[in-house]
Amino acid sequence: MTTYREQPEWRAIQEFLPEKFRLTPDTEPAEEWWDHNGHRIHLDTYRRPAAPLKVILFHGVGTNGRQMSTILGRPLAERGYETIAIDMPTYGVTEVADGALVTYDEWVRTGSDLIDAERANDDRPIVLYGLSAGGMQAYHVAAVNKHVAGIVGMTFLDQRSRRVRVETAFDPVSGFVGAGVMKALARTPLRRLRLPMRLVSKMRALVNNRSAARACYADKTSAGNRASIAFLDSYLNYQPVTEPEDFDVCPVLLTQPAADRWTPLHLSEPFLNKITKVPVTKTTLDNAGHYPLEQPGLDQMIDAITHFCAELAPA
Repeated sequence: MTTYREQPEWRAIQEFLPEKFRLTPDTEPAEEWWDHNGHRIHLDTYRRPAAPLKVILFHGVGTNGRQMSTILGRPLAERGYETIAIDMPTYGVTEVADGALVTYDEWVRTGSDLIDAERANDDRPIVLYGLSAGGMQAYHVAAVNKHVAGIVGMTFLDQRSRRVRVETAFDPVSGFVGAGVMKALARTPLRRLRLPMRLVSKMRALVNNRSAARACYADKTSAGNRASIAFLDSYLNYQPVTEPEDFDVCPVLLTQPAADRWTPLHLSEPFLNKITKVPVTKTTLDNAGHYPLEQPGLDQMIDAITHFCAELAPA
């Protein structure tokens, strides 16, 4: 069993963060294991029993739970909130069940089941945060599980949109035809074939620092990971339980990095503009890239999410 205490890659990545965001042995999260559907799922936790609410952090397809803990898990815990960063199956140090073929649908179900598991312990409100693909995952989970008090996304990418596919894929051609190709291949024995995410997505725009990008690619549990054709098909063709026009579960906050070269604001706005039954707030993170390493964007993100959580916390 591998833990983050034994994994050097995340430490190399965090060296590109401002010093106050770098974890030390004294500030690292507790590491927990959750047995779920045959997987041993890893959780980074800052347990705060007296906290008014919990924030569950979802990574994207180029990051993992520990990278969520560095930029947001610990900072929010220091603001008084309980945080839980999950490694979805095939990412981070989560141990996948033998022979399992993980799909994006399973990620959504896992997120919902984690909410239920946390609510079994107490009934504090739960806010979902998602970076990159995790933003839309947070929406998809909230559409399945109504016990969500709020959603924060670094982006909200509706992969059913051709423009989103074309602009976020490795290149426009693969973005134009990729979803159809993956759907066809997912019906064959090739569905288990694992492809490097950096060759099917615009992973080169994950961070805006070239040295940091090399450190991210070196991490085979995040940006250097591979995903199966079955996963990519389910991700690109996922149908939400509730369409945005009908979504009425909870408020939504977009924290948009201003220097995001992968998923700029215009890719999230068409989806968010359809959500009219709950408040939708947008804030810009100055100078920040897709996975933000930069100030003042990092502090602006923490301040915005802290304010969002404070408004949702019980009086």
